[in-house]
Amino acid sequence: MVRLLISTGEVSGDLQGGLLVEALHAEAAERGIPLEVVALGGERMHAAGATLLANTTPMGAIGLWEALPLVLPTLRVQRRVSRWLRRTPPDAVVLIDYMGANINLGLKVKRRLPGTPILYYIAPQEWAFRIGEGESTRLIGFTNRILAIFPEEARFYAARGAEVTWVGHPLLDTLTELPDRQQARAQLGLGDQERLLLLLPASRRQELRYLLPPLAKAAAQLQRQLPGLRVMVPAGQAAFEPLLAELLQAEGVEAQVVPAAEADRLRPQLYAAADLALTKSGTVNLELALRGVPQVVGYRVSRPTAWVAEHLLHFDLDYISPVNLVLGERLLPELVQRQLTAEAVVAEALPLLQSEPVRQRMAEGYRRLRQALGDPGVTRRAAAAILDAVPAPSSP
Repeated sequence: MVRLLISTGEVSGDLQGGLLVEALHAEAAERGIPLEVVALGGERMHAAGATLLANTTPMGAIGLWEALPLVLPTLRVQRRVSRWLRRTPPDAVVLIDYMGANINLGLKVKRRLPGTPILYYIAPQEWAFRIGEGESTRLIGFTNRILAIFPEEARFYAARGAEVTWVGHPLLDTLTELPDRQQARAQLGLGDQERLLLLLPASRRQELRYLLPPLAKAAAQLQRQLPGLRVMVPAGQAAFEPLLAELLQAEGVEAQVVPAAEADRLRPQLYAAADLALTKSGTVNLELALRGVPQVVGYRVSRPTAWVAEHLLHFDLDYISPVNLVLGERLLPELVQRQLTAEAVVAEALPLLQSEPVRQRMAEGYRRLRQALGDPGVTRRAAAAILDAVPAPSSP
């Protein structure tokens, strides 16, 4: 029996973790290896065959103040993990994103179980950001292998002495063929003259507070300027649904909230029918790009967090969207902090709704992005590398 511990957090980590758990079970079955996966994650990982030590999907925040309410829940999870590690040491540990918590876990496993392989899959984007004059690469000290999802990430860590395997981006494994656009529009109840605008503001509660108001206000202005513009808002979590409805109404936008329970099922139709998305920065930008949806990206954190990042940590980032980071250019419009106003969003959105050359330029960039992300089969390659890292059982 091979026992793996997989650790991640937030909704996006649970999504990627679920894909990896499925691939691990498939790879283990092909090799004839009995497999047990224990996880810090969410419902997607559980549905894929993992036993949950704790549900960490709600435990995501960016910023010092925003993270304070999560301190006690995080400590409780850490104690639970420590007890589990003492009772049932795993054969290998896989860390997925979730930088702060996973670095702490990796250091703990390295200290307590020094012979246990630790692999980092979807590592923190250190290759993309800079803090002060140095480069934060603590994970190299405890990680046996990094499974890189971006080519620049692979080069960054390999140049600093890490053992690296570039597997490609796991979203490539989710690229099922989208439904016909007209069929998708009919299924969503869109009229012949209506256009669809998606609002995708949040996978964390704090993002609803900081991002949804300007994006919703921009959507309301676009509705006034463009009759027949429908707005749909897939809920990232069921707990977000009442707050979404309240904030959308407060900003004067006529929008339909798609319940979280329906959002995953309807996502192919939403992407096939969409004319534009107003969205946060993150993995969702890659998801939209790989499905050809034009988008405007915004991000904002609290003023104290922004001040600390700028003045104390000297945080520096060329781009915030992974699409622009991979391409090394500003293909997607990005509006950050004070730049993120409804008026600025509308100014970026209108050309994407009204100008075919502008839309074609973005579509051409999307084609280049697709070529840069590797080939499908990513999660199976990652699963194979993880099982290859498990030590062979000792001879009796």
